Amino acid sequence: MKRRIIKIDESKCNGCGLCAAACHEGAIDMVDGKAKLMREDYCDGLGDCLPACPANAITFEEREAPAYNEAAVLASKAAKEQKKAPFVCPSTMAKSFVRKHEEHAEPTTEISMESQLTQWPVQIKLVPVNAPYFNGAKLLVAADCTAFAYGNFHNKFIKNHVTLIGCPKLDGVDYSEKLTEIIRNNDIKSVDIVRMEVPCCGGLENAVKKALMDSGKMIPWQVTIISTDGRIIEI
Repeated sequence: MKRRIIKIDESKCNGCGLCAAACHEGAIDMVDGKAKLMREDYCDGLGDCLPACPANAITFEEREAPAYNEAAVLASKAAKEQKKAPFVCPSTMAKSFVRKHEEHAEPTTEISMESQLTQWPVQIKLVPVNAPYFNGAKLLVAADCTAFAYGNFHNKFIKNHVTLIGCPKLDGVDYSEKLTEIIRNNDIKSVDIVRMEVPCCGGLENAVKKALMDSGKMIPWQVTIISTDGRIIEI
């Protein structure tokens, strides 16, 4: 039968999982950091998930799909109720880390590290697209949390770079348009993307990749992923 049903654009999905939490029927699940419509017969076509999506990745479409199966939805809800395992976004999952130096007394020598930041502002939303420091720049686009998670962030990543930071989950905007303007209108030499391992951070990586494509320029780029406990994850 032909009916109204949701459509998820995976290229826009930032992996936040809010749509899965908003879907009362359990039709949506998170797979490899992306929202997916797992059961078409669970989707009632009312769209409670649409306003929950900060990336506007969900729309309606009219197409052939199985009829809404209310009985199956109720049975699925009953099974989940027994398990009582609520969805927890990986980015909000509480963790504690024990560092080696915490097991001993305070260090006897103080380590001084100078900032390697060479420009202001750093927030993607605030930076002027034609700022003079962009010309000939090596661009670093980093997720907010990376500098807190990785201890040597200034020397490893910020040094000799123009730095832009953002959080796709908290800002709720599409960075790709502004990043496209920056890359298209300036002589950018390279782009380094540093993101956290949590799925929603993939939104930042996807925005930069889209900006590079839309700019029409061939610019070398690379991605570095930081774990929540502060390690560089090999990819």
